[in-house]
Amino acid sequence: MLLLFRLLGGLPLRLLHALGALFGWLAWFASPDYRRHLRENLGLAYPPDEAAAIRPAAIAHAGRGALELPRVWMRPQAEVVSLVRQVSGWELVEAAWRRGDGILFFTPHLGCFEITAQYYAARAPITVLYRPPKQRWLQPLIEVGRGGDKLHLARADLSGVRLLLRALQRREAVGMLPDQVPGRGEGVWAPFFGRPAYSMTLAARLTETAGTTVILAWAERLPGGAGFHLRLSPPDEAFAGSVATRAAQLNRALETLICRCPQQYLWGYNRYKAPRGVGPPPC
Repeated sequence: MLLLFRLLGGLPLRLLHALGALFGWLAWFASPDYRRHLRENLGLAYPPDEAAAIRPAAIAHAGRGALELPRVWMRPQAEVVSLVRQVSGWELVEAAWRRGDGILFFTPHLGCFEITAQYYAARAPITVLYRPPKQRWLQPLIEVGRGGDKLHLARADLSGVRLLLRALQRREAVGMLPDQVPGRGEGVWAPFFGRPAYSMTLAARLTETAGTTVILAWAERLPGGAGFHLRLSPPDEAFAGSVATRAAQLNRALETLICRCPQQYLWGYNRYKAPRGVGPPPC
């Protein structure tokens, strides 16, 4: 698989995105569960007519997201970073640097979420939270693709949490995908597009860290495989209150971000599942 990823990584992004759109439709027709999750999740966020209009593009973009990984993971960092053709909101990062703050990047499964940390790591250290894959063959790919001199990986366990906290205490950056379903005991039920979703408490707790700036980040795919537009923005509301309150605030921030480009969100992810051993949400 590593050899296959290297071979795919040598293909132009334009071709990978074209093949990815086809791959997305193959996945749509091959998996009833995927079709059900995508329809249900889109239906929670949008009225039927709008959801139906968004769905074809969302299917194609899901495939593009899968096929662009070899290019983002397997190529030299300078080449990967060059795929970012435009950046909006970088002044937020520079302002945090001037204040001497650590930076907490929240990146949902929107657009090319893998390239955001790569772009930052070309300029300063960042520690990224990740959950080891169920398929063991993916582990070396993740280590090769996500690791680097300034891009450090932290496993989603107690040792990884310590790494994240130390990075913020050093006033470095931390990145995480906060719309993943956490494990038992690692989340609370909080609304997400109007339905309770088991949401990670770690992300909410890290917003309590003193001297930390929260920035929402995502990379929009440009048409025709032209590259990406990295977009950075502050949350609409300051994080405050209990962990449960902060988790709900974070979900609202993610909703706002996703609604700016719903075609590029990973709607087929089973976001509303209850992890093993976790009871259903309270009525």
